Amino acid sequence: HCLAVRAVCQREIDYDRGNGYSWKITLLRNYWKSKVKQEWLSGKYSNIPSQFSLPEKSMYPMDVDTWGEILAAELER
Repeated sequence: HCLAVRAVCQREIDYDRGNGYSWKITLLRNYWKSKVKQEWLSGKYSNIPSQFSLPEKSMYPMDVDTWGEILAAELER
């Protein structure tokens, strides 16, 4: 599971591991973020008519670098 999460959230996983978090804590800290981030990166929310059309679990607190990655992916589509 940790490697699957790292495939999407490499920067976040490496940061947590570098700060001494165990793999278990690192997974708990980043699991839902990786799910939401993967959905955004895959374009699942590219053509929504309004913010009200977003599912409840489409948002998650993410840093500016993560949103930058999502924006860059969106601009490439």
